[in-house]
Amino acid sequence: MRKYIVWMTLLVSSSLFAASPFSGEMKRKHIAKVCDSVASWQIQHHQESKHHILDWTNGALYRGMTEWGKTSGNQSCYGFVEKIGIDNKWNMWDRVYHADDICVGQAFIEMYRKMGDARMLQPVKERAFYIASHPSNAPVVKTDPIGKDERWSWCDALFMAPPVYAALYQLTGEQIYLDYMDREYKACVEALYDKEEHLFYRDNKRIPLREKNGAKQFWGRGNGWVFGGLPLIIDNLPAENSSRSYYIKLFVEMAESVRKTQCKDGSWRASLLDPDSYEMPENSCSAFMCYGIAWGIRNGYLAKKAYGPVLEKGWKSLVSAVHADGKLGYIQPVGAAPKAAGYDATDVYGVGAFLLAGSEIFKMSSPE
Repeated sequence: MRKYIVWMTLLVSSSLFAASPFSGEMKRKHIAKVCDSVASWQIQHHQESKHHILDWTNGALYRGMTEWGKTSGNQSCYGFVEKIGIDNKWNMWDRVYHADDICVGQAFIEMYRKMGDARMLQPVKERAFYIASHPSNAPVVKTDPIGKDERWSWCDALFMAPPVYAALYQLTGEQIYLDYMDREYKACVEALYDKEEHLFYRDNKRIPLREKNGAKQFWGRGNGWVFGGLPLIIDNLPAENSSRSYYIKLFVEMAESVRKTQCKDGSWRASLLDPDSYEMPENSCSAFMCYGIAWGIRNGYLAKKAYGPVLEKGWKSLVSAVHADGKLGYIQPVGAAPKAAGYDATDVYGVGAFLLAGSEIFKMSSPE
């Protein structure tokens, strides 16, 4: 019965894909059409989101919006984020130390870079400086009552907070931001990075878990968060900076595991080493993977011969999941472990990841 349901779902999805007005070709006119449509759909439907306006989920969305606005010139993306910032006086959410609650600062920093208004930067700068100058010494474990919030004790945190500190270091030149980021990042890597598989466990509770096929549990989106966050860090570190090589090495190591876990249809699944247990794509994961690969190729860290076909298949798979009205499907709901998601399942962080991927592919693609 389960196989029948899956088969019927795939059949319906295939017929919907066939009617899609979007092309997965990596040419700028096609990329712009689909990214503009995805951004427009999300802006129009954003009031339907159940997430707090300053939540990490929206932090990823706003980062994608600002990047697509910068890359394509789509001013509605900037206008959308600017209104969010003004309405909230450019503040972060409540939990001072929690990595999730500073994530929106990434987009607010980008708005400051565009407009130069110090009011856009000041709240995130004040919070980041306070944390960096009063670092927590709680254990880096998600099972600790303090460490679960005050330390980067889950792999998703490596997307949420580190790009903020890297950007503040780049903007101010103040070493305190870089020192704090390096300390916390390396502690998380030491706690959660599997040096054999070159992938991250979501948190310490997941380390002993195994999937149905006996493989270690490496959550697709969790690893996508890390892989997608690394370019946002590296781009803010000067070439001569001693920390830069650490993040590049980690990025290149992860990239090979990302390449190997891509499925034949071009997607990545909710569990990277047990894709057969999750028949559907997981597009918040897939989008972050495509973003990282595109950035790596464009910047010369990944060989185009090896990774170009991976990116082409990945982008086509992503675009095939965009509904005719611009809604992006196959996005796993909020969680901390692998779970299947259907064609109609969408969420804001997946849209942000898609726009990041589209921005990078746009930069490296032919104008025609």
